[in-house]
Amino acid sequence: MYRAVTNDIEVSVAPRFLEGESAPERNRFVWAYAITIRNHGSETVQLLSRHWLITSAAGQTQEVRGPGVVGEQPVIPPGGVFRYTSGVPLTTPSGIMRGTYEMVNQKGERFDIAIPAFSLDSEEHPRVVN
Repeated sequence: MYRAVTNDIEVSVAPRFLEGESAPERNRFVWAYAITIRNHGSETVQLLSRHWLITSAAGQTQEVRGPGVVGEQPVIPPGGVFRYTSGVPLTTPSGIMRGTYEMVNQKGERFDIAIPAFSLDSEEHPRVVN
């Protein structure tokens, strides 16, 4: 489990390799990642957009930006939690992801919160520490 806290918003990530969706002989490696966003603050917030940097073991970086997550722009009240699961394919058996969510509070103030960097490692291939 990977975790980051920004402005009283906690983001935790649990990645897992999807062997059944992967095809190593075709350089296709797929992971699911479960995200939990907890609002430990005193204000309701809304997730507006996401920004991801996805880097393969070969050093290729893909940047992904877009509104919301999984088709939603969730509103998270104080003490509230929002969970979702998504996935990512790579052409290498390992990689790393990191990013930010753009949030807005009740006053209309926008701010970014960190998504912790997390490792994507297949069970068949040893982890490479850079």
